[in-house]
Amino acid sequence: MPRLHLHLLSDSTGETLEMIAKAALAQFEETDIQRHFWPMVRSRQHLDRIVPDLAANPGLVLFTLVNAETRARLEEHCRTIGLPAVPVLDAVTEALETQLGQAAHGRPGRQHSMDDAYFKRVEAIHYTIAHDDGIAYEDWEDADIILAGVSRSSKTPTSIYLANRGYKVANIPLVVESPPPDLLFRLRRPMVVGLTTAPERLVQVRRNRLLTIADGQESTYVDAERVAEEVRFARRMFADNAWPVIDVTRRSIEETAAAVIKLYNEREAREIPPVVGPKPI
Repeated sequence: MPRLHLHLLSDSTGETLEMIAKAALAQFEETDIQRHFWPMVRSRQHLDRIVPDLAANPGLVLFTLVNAETRARLEEHCRTIGLPAVPVLDAVTEALETQLGQAAHGRPGRQHSMDDAYFKRVEAIHYTIAHDDGIAYEDWEDADIILAGVSRSSKTPTSIYLANRGYKVANIPLVVESPPPDLLFRLRRPMVVGLTTAPERLVQVRRNRLLTIADGQESTYVDAERVAEEVRFARRMFADNAWPVIDVTRRSIEETAAAVIKLYNEREAREIPPVVGPKPI
């Protein structure tokens, strides 16, 4: 199995760099990747302390450093050691500079500045945590998105992921014996999305869940026929209310969230009235 030391150097939190590395590594199978993560590298002194580890664990260096002096010093060190160093955002930044006709600001962590979008994201996270699993349904009209589905259909992790993207999300478990509050069917502002999954996959997920709680005894919670009926019950509700449905059986949380965002943006685009220009003379 190929082994690689992957060094990630960032002058900010490194979140962007980690996401890029994760997306690229997903294209490779059966590899042993040893990550070395170095966030907040903003001085020559900090960088110089990292160099011995680069030399001791040769591999690939990916970096997002906007300070010209710091990045030049890193590149010099990598040439001396004989390591490839890739500035992962350079191509995108240069293309934007060309298209926009202006130079990039070159300020570390600018994407994490405390602007309106930042505070909107914080508000969304607070709202989403406070409205998990059907809690505080009286405030659902304030949500952007409501996720509905049977137990263990990835509602909560998807909600949290969406909240980190700035969406206020509530979620509601659908239980055959306990109908959801009537308010769910009268909402005007939020978009309600149904999450469904294959019953056999749901049984497997629930069995794994039972192993981590209580004594893990079998129950109707993992009975195949019962689970299939739950899924059918939820699907009927989705169809009766014309809610869009996403099958999460083979989707990651990120993929499910992306599908929800696409549905939300499409709905927003339909509801924006067309711009009417002046009548021709």
